[in-house]
Amino acid sequence: MSLKYAVLAALLEGEASGYELSKIFDVSLANFWPATPQQLYRELERLAGDGLIAARTVPQERRPTKRLFSLTEAGREQLGVFAAEPTRRPTAVRDEFLIKMQAMDGVDPAAVRALVEERRAWALGKLARYERVRERLLDGRTEEEHLREADRVGPYLTLAAGITFERENARWCERVLTVLDGRRAPAGPAGQPLG
Repeated sequence: MSLKYAVLAALLEGEASGYELSKIFDVSLANFWPATPQQLYRELERLAGDGLIAARTVPQERRPTKRLFSLTEAGREQLGVFAAEPTRRPTAVRDEFLIKMQAMDGVDPAAVRALVEERRAWALGKLARYERVRERLLDGRTEEEHLREADRVGPYLTLAAGITFERENARWCERVLTVLDGRRAPAGPAGQPLG
């Protein structure tokens, strides 16, 4: 899949500037399809050139002119075709952090612990942001009411996947920290950890 479809899907929420799209990506798409603002702006130009999105300029007082992007009918059609196609590849995780965990034996335990604590804090921070978005989407309704009544449920279901992912990341980090603590505890009689 290319960034193209992630941008088209983000524009289903409505017209947005490049800056607003980068915020949408940060909250709802970055967990599974990250993109830098520079990549987004390049893709927006390509999509506009291909007629899949429309761009319009909005003059602003005391600020540079803003460009707003929206889906065209051709963009909606192409996104619909993409969404209905079978997924070609299963999910693959490429994470430098996990390679470091694979190689952690023999490394200073304090350094490993710091890496895991940093990853845990990052996951919890992202989870907190996702939970705020969830509350805003629900707008006082229960999850069941939202899923039954909302015009679009895709954003909520995608957000739910992100919440699950970050909860599991944090839980895994807590497990790793427990393992690290157990490995450094001094041994008592018969090899039992003390304390």
